[in-house]
Amino acid sequence: MSRIAYVNGRYVRHAEAGVSIDDRAFLFADGIYEVIEVFGGRLIDEDGHLERLARSARELRLDLPVAMTALRRILRELVARNRVAFGHVYLQVTRGAARRDHVFPKPGTPTTLVAFAHRGDLAAAEAKARAGIRVVSLPDIRWKRPDIKSTSLLPNVLAKQQARDAGAYEAWLVDEKGFVTEGASSNAWIVDGEGAVVTHPADSAILSGITRATLFRIAAAEGMKIVERPFTLAEAFIAREAFISGATTIVMPVVAIDGRKIGSGAPGRVALGLRAAFHDFAPASA
Repeated sequence: MSRIAYVNGRYVRHAEAGVSIDDRAFLFADGIYEVIEVFGGRLIDEDGHLERLARSARELRLDLPVAMTALRRILRELVARNRVAFGHVYLQVTRGAARRDHVFPKPGTPTTLVAFAHRGDLAAAEAKARAGIRVVSLPDIRWKRPDIKSTSLLPNVLAKQQARDAGAYEAWLVDEKGFVTEGASSNAWIVDGEGAVVTHPADSAILSGITRATLFRIAAAEGMKIVERPFTLAEAFIAREAFISGATTIVMPVVAIDGRKIGSGAPGRVALGLRAAFHDFAPASA
């Protein structure tokens, strides 16, 4: 079955989808995006993702090309046409196609909307969680607004590749003060010696994860203590557990950082418990 994508009002074969070479996402990374999990054929945490999309658009003075109700219909149509039971939907909005110039295009230039859906391998994801992942630490060289989910991801790409070259799954980014901000494509967490779950505050230094917010709700319901504060690599090395979170990973236990075993060196009870509870708490849209 051919995959189907959405491009500016049309559903087209994925292999034939395209936008102008003048599109500002191509020329300047002038765009925003979201990735939404599909689980059981339903969109997970859809409201949170679309609210964050709207916030990113406001921060970049970028107009969304369709109303939210229309966008929701597009996403559901993509899930249905691609027969996705488990996987993800990706959507991207750019400032549109215009003559190359750093300043914004003239008012009225249509913005670009593209979206596509793809299937995932649920069994492989669960196997990865049972095994745990390895992480390396790298300097955080990103621009100063990672709280905006923009397509300006080259530092993240380089960090992710460096992690893979080192045999790791993810990179944890460390700021100039020695604090872990987040992962190249995830939020970062530790469980400290007293059992508190620690993660960086959702300020301008990190992307406020939608999955992260759901984990806060799970923790509150189950009486777990979450502390929002920066933590250092030294703290992570002696933590009981560590894990990452995100729409594409849910909760993924970290068993080693920079080659150093974390806790017992196996996925921990807190991380696996949060992962197991996630879909019982995360809103699922029909």
